[in-house]
Formats: sequence, C-alpha cells, structure tokens
Amino acid sequence: MATLEDIGVSALVNILGALAFLLAFALLRIQPINDRVYFPKWYILGKRTSPRTRFGVVGKFVNLDIKTYFTFLNWMPEALRMSESQIISHAGLDSAVFLRIYTLGLKIFGPIAVAALLLLIPVNVSGGTLFSLRRDLVVSDIDKLSISNIRPKSYKFFIHISMEYVFTFWVCYMLYNEYGRVASMRLNFLASQGRKPEQFTVLVRNVPGASGRSISDNVETFFQKNHPDHYLCHQAVYNANKFAKMARMRHRLQNWLDYNQLKFERHPDKRPTRKRGFCGLWGERVDSIDFYKEQIKYLDKKLTLERQKVLKDSNSVTPSAFVSFNSRWGAAVCAQTQQSKNPIMWLTNWAPEPRDVYWKNLAIPFFSLSIRKLVISISVFALIFFYMIPIAFVQSLANLEGLERVAPFLRPVVEWSFLKSFMQGFVPGLVLKIFLYYLPAILMVMSRIEGHVALSVLERRTASKYYYFMLVNVFLGSIIAGTAFQQLHAFLHQSATQIPRNIGVSIPMKATFFITYIMVDGWAGIACEILRLKDLVIFHLKNMFIVKTERDLDKAMDPGGLDFPEALPSLQLYFLLGIVYMVVTPILLPFILVFFAFAYFVYRHQVINVYEQQYESAAAFWPHVHARIIASLLISQLLLLGLLSTKKAANSTPLLVVLPILTLSFHKYCKNRFEPAFRRYPLEEAMNKDTQDRSSDSDVNLKSLLADAYLHPIFHSFEEVDLVEIKVEKNPDDIASSSPSSLSSASPEHAHHLEDETPDNVQRYEVDPPHTTYHYEVESPNNMYKYNVELANNMYGYDFESHYHGYQY
Repeated sequence: MATLEDIGVSALVNILGALAFLLAFALLRIQPINDRVYFPKWYILGKRTSPRTRFGVVGKFVNLDIKTYFTFLNWMPEALRMSESQIISHAGLDSAVFLRIYTLGLKIFGPIAVAALLLLIPVNVSGGTLFSLRRDLVVSDIDKLSISNIRPKSYKFFIHISMEYVFTFWVCYMLYNEYGRVASMRLNFLASQGRKPEQFTVLVRNVPGASGRSISDNVETFFQKNHPDHYLCHQAVYNANKFAKMARMRHRLQNWLDYNQLKFERHPDKRPTRKRGFCGLWGERVDSIDFYKEQIKYLDKKLTLERQKVLKDSNSVTPSAFVSFNSRWGAAVCAQTQQSKNPIMWLTNWAPEPRDVYWKNLAIPFFSLSIRKLVISISVFALIFFYMIPIAFVQSLANLEGLERVAPFLRPVVEWSFLKSFMQGFVPGLVLKIFLYYLPAILMVMSRIEGHVALSVLERRTASKYYYFMLVNVFLGSIIAGTAFQQLHAFLHQSATQIPRNIGVSIPMKATFFITYIMVDGWAGIACEILRLKDLVIFHLKNMFIVKTERDLDKAMDPGGLDFPEALPSLQLYFLLGIVYMVVTPILLPFILVFFAFAYFVYRHQVINVYEQQYESAAAFWPHVHARIIASLLISQLLLLGLLSTKKAANSTPLLVVLPILTLSFHKYCKNRFEPAFRRYPLEEAMNKDTQDRSSDSDVNLKSLLADAYLHPIFHSFEEVDLVEIKVEKNPDDIASSSPSSLSSASPEHAHHLEDETPDNVQRYEVDPPHTTYHYEVESPNNMYKYNVELANNMYGYDFESHYHGYQY
C-alpha cells in the first residue's frame, strides 16, 4: 500500500514529467518544421501557411529568431482568449460542450473539496480506530484521514451521512443547471444553422421488397402516397464496399506514380526502377513509372466493371434509402413517427450528417443487427473479465507489504525504500495505463461489427463499452483485487466472520492507488497530450518516407478529432472517483481538481489549434455524460451504505436509504425535461425555421442541395480514378480512320466545330492532325453527377477517357 512517502515520490515524478512535457511542447511548437503538427487546424481552415524565414535553408527547420524563445509561453494566455461562442463558430458545438465537462468538474468538486477538507478530515483523524487494527491490517498514514478511522457504532457517522446529502444535492443542482444550459445551446445551435441536408433527410431502413419492382420504386411510391405534400426525392443506398476497397488501392498506386514522376523530374538523367515482386523485394527489375501506370490501367478496368456492376445489379441496392423532404417539418414528422402497421418495416430515423455516415454498415442486412449486438455483448462481457488478470497484477504491485507477509522472500525488495516508493507510488498507475492503451481500438472494432451507420453513434457506443469496462475493471476490480492482495494475510489467518469487516475497512484505503493513477493519467498523461509526441514522430516519419505530393502532406498532417471513445469514459471515471471518495476519503479531491483544471487548459488549446472534428452531433453525447454522473452518485450512496453496515452503525444507516430514491427521481425528472431535445426535433422549431426560410425569399434550390448530398461515395470517386479507358464496340465502317487524341489536344482553341448528326449534348471537333473527337457530358442515374468524356475514333472502335472528381473513402 502506498504511504505518504510513496505518494510524494509519485507526485515528484509526475510533476517533473509534466513540466518536462510542457517545456518540450513550448520549444517544439515554435520550430518551423513542426508548425503543421501543432497548428493543423489553421492549415485546414486555410488561415495559416508554412512559416517564412529570413534565415535561409536552416531557418526552414529551426527557429533562429532569439526573441521568440523569450515569449515561448505565450500559448498559455492565448488558449484562454477565445470565448465560448467563438469556439462554437471555430470548432463546433461538440468541442465547446466537451470543454464544459471540465468546467462542470471544477464547479462540482471545488466547493465539495473545501467543505470536505475543513469538516470531514478533522472528524476522521479524531477516530483512532486504525491504531488498534494495525497488527491485523496493512494501513498507512493516509488511511487515518478516511472514514475507516472512525470507530464502530460512533455517532460521528451522522456527520458523514449529512455531508453525503449535502454533496448529493449540490451535484444534482449543478447537473440540472448544466443540462438545461447544454440543451438550450443545442437548440440555439440547430436554429442558427442554414439549410443543411441532414435537416431535410431521413434514413429509411428495412424497405420491403416487391416482385417486379426495384427498391427505389418502392420508396418513391410509398412516400408519394404517405407524404404527398412534403416528399421531395430520395437516394438509394448501394453496397459498394468492394469498389471502395479497390479505390483505396488505386489511390495508393497513384501516390507511388506521383512520387516516381516527381523523382524523375528532379533527376531526369536516371529513371526510377523497382522489382515486380511483393513490396518490390524480389523479381524482375522494371521501370517504376511504367510499372505503376500499368498497374493503374489494369485496376481502372476493374473499377469500371465493378462500378457498372453496382449500378446495374439489383442485388447491389440495399433495402435502405435516404429520403429528403421539402421542409424540416415534413422530415421531422417522418423521422419521429411509425410509418407502417408492421413496426419492423419502413424504419425511419434522422439521417446523420453526410460526413458522419459510415457507409460500410449500410450494407448490413437489418435482420442480422440483433444477432450482431448479442454476439458483441457476450464478447464485451468476456473481455471485461479477461482484463481482470492484468488488473490483479497491477494491484499486486500496489500492495507489496501484503505480499511480503505471505511471501517473506520479497522482503529485500520491499525494504529498499526508494524502490518500494517507486513501485507502489508510480509503477501501478503506469502499468494500468499501458494495459488500457489498445482497449479503445478493440472496442471500436466491436462497435463497427454491431452495425451502427453513423460515426458519431459508433464513437458513443464505444465510449459506453469503455465506461463499463472502467467501472468494472479499473474501479471495482481494483478495489476487490487490491483488497484481496492488501489484506491477504488477514484473509488467510482470520475467521470468515471477520472478512466483511476487513473489506469494509479496506475499501477507503484504495484511495491511495487511485491517487497514484490520477497523477499518472491525469497529470503526466494530459501533459503528454499537448506534446503530441506520437503524432510528431509519425508526421516526420511520413514526411520522410511516404509524403510525395502536397495531397500526401495534407493527409500526414491530418490531426483527427477529439478522441471521444477514450476521453469521455476517462472523464466519467474521474467523476466517479471524486463522488465516491468525497465522503469516504476526501484527501483524493485536490488531486482531481488539479486534473480538471489542467485538462481544461490543455484541451482548450487543442480544440483551438489542433483538432478538426470529422462530424458535428450538436452535443448528442450529453445525456450519456449526465446519466453516468448520476450512476456515480448511486454507486457512492450504495458503497457508503455497505461501508456503514460493516461499522455497525445501525442507528444512522437507515437514513441513507432515502437518498438513492431521491437521486433516481431527480434523474427521471431531468430525463423527461431535457432529454427530448437530444432525441427529437420539436415540430415547433422545425416550423419556425421553415417559416424563416420562406420569409427570407432565399433563392436556394433545395432539390439541388439535396440531390447528391447522400450520394454514395461510388459516385464521388471520379478524381481518384483520373483516367478510365473503356472499349466501346462500334461498326468500323461508320468510323473515319484517324489517330487517337488526348483531351488536351482536342481543346476548342485548336479545333473548329463540324456540322454532323450528333446528340444535343455532344460537341464534335476536328483538329490537326486530322481526327475526330466528341466531347460531351454523361449523367448518372437521377442526374446525380456529371462527368466529361472524350471519344477518339480510330479504326478499331471508340476509346474514351473520363475526367472526374474524387472522394475519400
């Protein structure tokens, strides 16, 4: 068990580590070579360019301006300069509300910490019961500051119960105000937005099939019949996962081609080469440029065939569609009502933002979703209990003294004071952090398998799984395993009737482990977040070995968004620790306050300068935050109830029974009062917004806005596939002999128009040397996209090249 000395060593190590990270960040951020790592958001917004320097080549990499080194801490006040409304405009409502969670923590635990330290600590110290148990149990000086130090049947427990009531009412008061504030911010944010596709669009799933009719025809008929005044158009959903995989492969090949062409331009005396085998490791050595052109040409043909298959094969159309309406009111009615007498058919929900759609899961059959969720639930359950093994190992490191009593051969290690302090005060928190490192990625894969169709939902579901994991393993698992290791000697040598007493006394003692964890994760870990060490190394490695074009540089710079699947559960763990221990072991509260203040400061800087959110959910995660803080209150009350029962406080314990009931009643009221703003869109708001649009006489063509908003990426892939050559069979007698032409040679500046019987949308040109080309536009189904095509006639038929715009999968 960690003593005051152990915690002092841990605090020293973590504070020095945090200061080292902050100093390194302050110096690295002013170096020109790192500018895209620490200010990527401003590059993405187009408000920042690569730093210019007057110090020549060296100045492009190292900041040689001595003056900037005296002002390298200016980033601190700059992080606080932007107001909340400016943050909403700059980074979105999700980011602004995420920052409010940290301020909520400060508002809740600030007054509680003052009251607990002034009132409860003196009461706990005056108990003195741990002195009589010192021979049986492993205790430390910090434990004398907890409720464990109060003697059984003491009237002092009335003070703890009273403070539990006071603290609970304070937490509920702050939660109520914050819930109302965030709900108001959400409605105002939605009302302030202009026309956006998701405001008029509904995702329809499980569309029933009909013999002889396509899914698209069924959708159009159904909505024209049931929503005749508001239905506008719809977009079918295609299963194009195979095409997307091929497009990503072509993108990689195109990058290698660009790289080798740039390399050849810089050194025209030597053409780049490579081997044909896997990753260029073996095989015949060939010209790299020709090799990648050949590979791209072959893949283009496969892409063309796959695209045609998707468009023409009815099996490629999923029983889902994005249905758009001519008003927000019409969309709200459709999204929030049952469409069919069969409750599992024609299921409607608000469509996610176009950039929020996770297209891959739209192809999952609806009937399999329940099976997938069941399988994943069982898998998460198994994973949680599998992780009990490393948790128990971490707790064995945190309780060397308990192990020493059972295994005396460990005495030489335990008696080495500095090593003992380091092992108990720093290593357990660090090891636990390492064990948790890959867990969010594993849980994200599980959430994808469940079949959610929006990235925001995927992240919220992952955060939910991670929270339950943190609750069961990190909190409850650490208490149970830690108590077992900590009091192992007492459990093995005392009667079974004494075990409940030992557990009741030992639970507050685990505060020492959580204090060390807070310092590792919440102090040094947050300082590491602002340093972005992993992102810094990866960016420079990509810049050295992968970046070949400006497009590659932009991708290497991509910072991603706030890591909600990991950040939200970690935050909720800190709320849980603070609320559970606010009465039991109040000495933990100052460590949590330092975390909330420091993390707020750091994440404010990151939101302003670094992160670029992939989607905007308008703070849809807030009900989960609220519910889990309420759960923390309930856990705190139940644990205190159990703890007092082991203290034989029969007279005072019944007073706590009412508190969980009051807490649940408060949660139900907040759920009914505020949660509908996050689950439904009020028809009143929708009608007001539609009325404002009509009164403004806007010239926006709503149908053109919605026409390709939810177009599958297969139709946006036309810049990634720059040249697609398709053979079109044609009677050779109808074709004049000519040589092939490129699009550039057929430009109107070098051609004169010929009169001929050609389609209305085809422009025919003749150029020198004489040959004929046709330049026209091809339209996709439903007029969703257009692309230019050039036909160059020759004696074998028509070869045509299409030039079109790309989409990132």
